[in-house]
Amino acid sequence: MTFRSKVRTCLWFEKHGLKAAEFYVSLLPNSEIDAVYAHGNPDDPMVVEFTLHGCPMMILTGGPHYELSPAASISVLTKDQEETDHLWSSLIADGGAESRCGWLVDRFGVSWQIVPEVLPQLLGSEDREAASRAQAAMMEMGKFDIAALEAAFNNTP
Repeated sequence: MTFRSKVRTCLWFEKHGLKAAEFYVSLLPNSEIDAVYAHGNPDDPMVVEFTLHGCPMMILTGGPHYELSPAASISVLTKDQEETDHLWSSLIADGGAESRCGWLVDRFGVSWQIVPEVLPQLLGSEDREAASRAQAAMMEMGKFDIAALEAAFNNTP
C-alpha cells in the first residue's frame, strides 16, 4: 500500500467507507476516488483514498472501535444559494439530519458545515452592528438562507 498524499484527513468508518467516498466525490467538482485498498473485502474495502474538491481525504473502514462525531467535520464554502441548497439536500437525503448554523450529519454519520462564501464576509465586516445582526440571523437558521442573512446585515425586512 502506497498513500498518494503526504497529508490528508482520515475518517474512521465502521462500514460503507467506499459507498461514502463515492457519494462524496459525486457532490463536488474536482473530486475523484484515487485508490482503493481492499484487504480481503472488495465490497467494503479497508482504505479508500479520494480527493474532495482538490483536498486529499481518506476513509479507513476499521469496524466499530470508534465513532464519528461533530468534533471533526467537513466544511464546504458554497458560492450561492443554489449550491448551498443542492449540497444540503443531497447530504441530508436518505437518513441524514439537519442541525443548526449550517451544520448537518449525512447518512454515514459524517458532520458537515455548508457555509455560503458571503457569510464570513458579513460576519467580518467592519460595521460591527451589521455583523451582529447577521450573526443573530445565522444563529436562528439550520440551512443558511443567503437573502435572509444579507437582509439582517442591511437591516431590511
